[in-house]
Amino acid sequence: MPEVGVTRRRAGVPEASSDSVRKRMQTTPRRDTGPELALRSELHRRGLRYFVDRKILPGSRRRADLVFTAARVAVFVDGCFWHACPEHMRLPSSNRTWWKAKLEGNRTRDTETDSRLSALGWISLRVWEHEAPTSAADRVESVIRRRTGARSDAR
Repeated sequence: MPEVGVTRRRAGVPEASSDSVRKRMQTTPRRDTGPELALRSELHRRGLRYFVDRKILPGSRRRADLVFTAARVAVFVDGCFWHACPEHMRLPSSNRTWWKAKLEGNRTRDTETDSRLSALGWISLRVWEHEAPTSAADRVESVIRRRTGARSDAR
């Protein structure tokens, strides 16, 4: 049993470069981020209903941020850092080699998730955290309406 207050590291994971970095990483939310809440609010305002933070692939821990089961659409709100946004992501200066591999692994996992969902008849939509909620909601709504045959109500 580990001592109280001692943090165990996974193999291959480097030490945090400082206590403040470690604390920031531990407190980074996995769900209910600002961009995700803004998108959810806009979609809800448009009358669309969804499940939040739901497992989507059988036998996998992977979760979608929004799931529209009837339309078989999974929406992922991707953070610019964690998913290596080509517009905004910059590698940290500390542990650069490890971070490069980690972020490339995240992108590879995202691509594999999209492929697996597609093979099951789902559409996977990726929204960058920097996208305007209204334009992201336009994309999501368009796919949902097309997949369900529902007409778009006047907004």
